[in-house]
Amino acid sequence: MSGGGLLVAGTTSDAGKSVVTAGICRWLVRQGVKVAPFKAQNMSLNSFVTREGAEIGRAQAMQAQAARVEPTALMNPVLLKPGSDRSSQVVLMGKPVGELSARGFFGGSGPAAEPLSGAVSPGKVLHGGRQEQLLGTVLECLAELRGTYDAVICEGAGSPAEINLRRTDIVNMGIARNARLPVLVVGDIDRGGVFASFFGTIALLSREDQALVAGFLVNKFRGDVSLLEPGLDMLHSLTGRSTYGVLPFQHGLGIDEEDGLRVSLRGTVRESVVAPPVGEDVLRVAVCAIPLMSNFTDVDALAAEPGVVVRFVDRAEELADADLVVVPGTRGTVRALEWLRERGLADALMRRAAEGRPVLGICGGFQALGEHIEDEVESRAGHVDGLGLLPVRVRFAREKTLTRPVGEALGEYVEGYEIHHGVAEVTGGTAFISDDNGHSLDGCRVGEVWGTHWHGSLESDGFRRAFLREVAAAAGRRFVPAADTSFAALREEQLDRLGDLIENHADTDALWRLIESGAPSGLPFIPPGAPA
Repeated sequence: MSGGGLLVAGTTSDAGKSVVTAGICRWLVRQGVKVAPFKAQNMSLNSFVTREGAEIGRAQAMQAQAARVEPTALMNPVLLKPGSDRSSQVVLMGKPVGELSARGFFGGSGPAAEPLSGAVSPGKVLHGGRQEQLLGTVLECLAELRGTYDAVICEGAGSPAEINLRRTDIVNMGIARNARLPVLVVGDIDRGGVFASFFGTIALLSREDQALVAGFLVNKFRGDVSLLEPGLDMLHSLTGRSTYGVLPFQHGLGIDEEDGLRVSLRGTVRESVVAPPVGEDVLRVAVCAIPLMSNFTDVDALAAEPGVVVRFVDRAEELADADLVVVPGTRGTVRALEWLRERGLADALMRRAAEGRPVLGICGGFQALGEHIEDEVESRAGHVDGLGLLPVRVRFAREKTLTRPVGEALGEYVEGYEIHHGVAEVTGGTAFISDDNGHSLDGCRVGEVWGTHWHGSLESDGFRRAFLREVAAAAGRRFVPAADTSFAALREEQLDRLGDLIENHADTDALWRLIESGAPSGLPFIPPGAPA
């Protein structure tokens, strides 16, 4: 028997689909419903490694946490990782299968995907713009999840009314039609124009697609809901569809981001309020906003610490007052090096190292801090000099490393996940992360310059505190990490807040009927419909 389902679509990218999907998952699991998230196709540089070694979008991993289930490749069968404005690495069922242009993927006469590894033959699944060939795989994954769980909450991508992509769509109405999923459209009223966006989204869909769009959910509303109700009544009169809830605007609710950095480069990393500093000083952390920045969520754990101020920077002078500079992961290490040099940040980093001021490189940032890179895979630039701050030589392999390692650093347990093509040969310094016997597992340290391939290591509370104590000592700050900050507990609190939003501000009875029984029959067609 197939479980219930729902597709959470949006009027635009960043309308709140990921947050709403996570909130519905958390609300349902608290009701005793066995639920799983699903996103057929995701475009993101923020990814995660499952226990079986599959790479999926971080948003889907966080939605799985909201559902209190272990994330798997079934929940995000297709992941696109942009390498430029025009091409992306294609990850299929958790493994990279090739690099493809946008034209080649979404349609047209684009070239075949160029293989990166032998795990899957991309010539059989991705060639000449045949995105629709993936539809069968996507539907099989969804069917397996629906056969296992009571409900599957699916997240769309962008807008379902992207009429230029409808023919090959496998993530919005394409999957809704094939799987007979009811569709809930989310709109961000804080941006303005939400009523026009709701109406226009439906009016640009075909008659068959419109029959599955059950109604709307307003996101990020500020003020008195009674002032909005006349508009919702008029929207119902115009479309014959109900609004399933009005979610109030709340700070600090963004789960791991998908499509890009949703904060100002010179703003704080998160808006959530944390406790005041424990010590006399704060620690200032500057994160270099390098091109194709990936898994910048690594610094969320720093931002959660009382007294740690995190900001993203793109100018050399912004490093002057930083106690710690982080060079984060990137999908383009060679391009990041060029950018650091163009902006004077490379020179500033080298001065910091010479002065004994802390620098941390993570994944691609770690590679950039090394002596040189041999890259015939990602950029195909061949031999490229690194910044020379760590005794590391990097060779890019076609096979991608995808693991969930554990170890010890600074006397504390640490765990993380690895997602990289670069293979590092460490020729000096001291080990950063070791096993129980003291044998080096990853990374190295020279003076106050640190580097590791491990994403997520700062989420290990004991290690994070020990690392921040080292940074504070090197920076001469009277900073004391809080003894009771649990990043995992803070994340759980955040997910519970998302569940509370749905439970308190959505029509949950109507929402459950939608999940269990599908879209109401007799929904009216709104002209003009999709262009012929």
